[in-house]
Amino acid sequence: MGQDLRDAFVCGYERLVSWADLLDQINVFPVADSDTGCNLRISLAPLRRFNGNAENTIRSILSSATGNSGNIAAGFFSGFLVANSPADLLRSAKDGRDKAWQAIGDPKPGTILTVFDELVRAFESRDVALNMESVSRLIDNLQQAVWSTYEFLPELKRAGVVDAGALGMFIYLEGFFRRLVCNTDTFRPVTELFSGRLRISSSYEPELVDSHCVDSVVRLDGQPENAVEELSKHGESLVAVRDGSYLKIHLHTNNPQAVRTKLESFGDVVRWADDDIGSGAGTIPSPGVLHQAIHVMTDAAGSVTRKTARELGMTLLDSYIIVGDQSVPETLFSPSELYAQMRRGAKVSTAQASTFERNQVYQSVLDRYQDVLYLCVGSVFTGNYDAVMAWKGKNDPDDRMIAIDSEAASGRLGTIAIATARHSNTVKAADEVIRYAKDAVKRCEEYVFLDRLEYLAAGGRLSRTRSFFGDLLHMKPVISPTAHGAKQVGVARNRDGQLGFAMDRLKKRLGHDSSPLIVLEYSDNQAWVGNTVKEEVQSRYPLADIVLQPLSLTSGVHMGPGTWAVAFLPECWK
Repeated sequence: MGQDLRDAFVCGYERLVSWADLLDQINVFPVADSDTGCNLRISLAPLRRFNGNAENTIRSILSSATGNSGNIAAGFFSGFLVANSPADLLRSAKDGRDKAWQAIGDPKPGTILTVFDELVRAFESRDVALNMESVSRLIDNLQQAVWSTYEFLPELKRAGVVDAGALGMFIYLEGFFRRLVCNTDTFRPVTELFSGRLRISSSYEPELVDSHCVDSVVRLDGQPENAVEELSKHGESLVAVRDGSYLKIHLHTNNPQAVRTKLESFGDVVRWADDDIGSGAGTIPSPGVLHQAIHVMTDAAGSVTRKTARELGMTLLDSYIIVGDQSVPETLFSPSELYAQMRRGAKVSTAQASTFERNQVYQSVLDRYQDVLYLCVGSVFTGNYDAVMAWKGKNDPDDRMIAIDSEAASGRLGTIAIATARHSNTVKAADEVIRYAKDAVKRCEEYVFLDRLEYLAAGGRLSRTRSFFGDLLHMKPVISPTAHGAKQVGVARNRDGQLGFAMDRLKKRLGHDSSPLIVLEYSDNQAWVGNTVKEEVQSRYPLADIVLQPLSLTSGVHMGPGTWAVAFLPECWK
């Protein structure tokens, strides 16, 4: 496979990532559970590091695929990804389309399948050549296919939106084909291409759902007969994709145990995920906070969860967590899984999004919001501030995106971002929010308490000799992120010493009757931080707004399990 084709597969994914939040916001079919964008990002994440080995990547996609759209997309890519050259795309697109249709227990037009059908139709009519004119015509046809989903499915028409999965695949394929013809400098805004069909109608009332979402991989014993037919009896939205001796299953069911029993009759269940979608489905996906003085964006390395970002109407720019061959967006990786693997000695690392992906996110945010305030991780830690300023110089002539170097990381950045977003949601003037953010950068502090030094040593941030003797002597460093990097500000020998250090620093900065914003961060010690630490802080500062957040996984990778932190802003804007 040539480099251009490999790059095109990667480009499509990075383009998709930049619009994933919007896909979540318009997700109503088959269940209104606001996760189409997240599911596609998780499912197709193996494409981000695609090296031309189609067999391994297909297996990784099938293994990681989650949700209805993610599993259908996995079926498509199990065929589409085997193209060895652009000349093979007709065959591979048709194979992928057929596998996607065959994977679904009850396939319906007006979904992601409609986009696959149009792609194959264009190839079969010899309407596709690798030049800009032909690719532009193909993209126009795919756009019309997405528009048609609104007419096909009554649920979409009632909601007033196009299908989220179909839109996601359109965005992917637009990036893919434009990369093949070396034209990725500018893209037409999705908000213009589908104007009027990207916000759920206020009159829409989704159906209540009492169901579980099952994603499973089975290593088959032999060739089970009528597997799909048998599984269809146990639920809805069935997607079943076969890869050699493995069978990947996605199903919505109200009896997950019966499904597992049936799968075990087929072979060895090597992966099982069972999520209750009843609690999140049946409610209208939130478009975010509707009234903001300015839209706030920050880096996910700032210990802000996707849930918190949604509640405050923020945008997060993800880094990636890499464990072995697996690369997953930071906010979509399971913290418990990460820390468990680290304790088992797995090699883990982090990676920033590519320059192209970051640029696409910047443009997507500006396409969706009038003005944006981007609070970047401190430039001493990453190159995100330099990257956005370089992009602004070429793409933001009206200075609609204001970027601030927060000089911070981890919970300090998260605290600044949370406080600033809250402020933006309560005032009218963007300038006032910008001034508030700059002041918060000056006043916010954070203290991070490490349990062991070995993880800093593994990441090259500390010599292994110093790490060995530090752990041997039970020396637990206390560090604080500053404009000049992470600074060691103390040492504690145990949890009691860490908590005492934290309370001493809070006492020096806060009055008993003050109302600060205090963010407590945990790694794999949520119970202790959420109970012991929070109760102690609350007793000392009864008027404080205390927020419990997981430590950003970027920080967690470098600092390791057992780490916790406290960040605070002396005045909390209510």
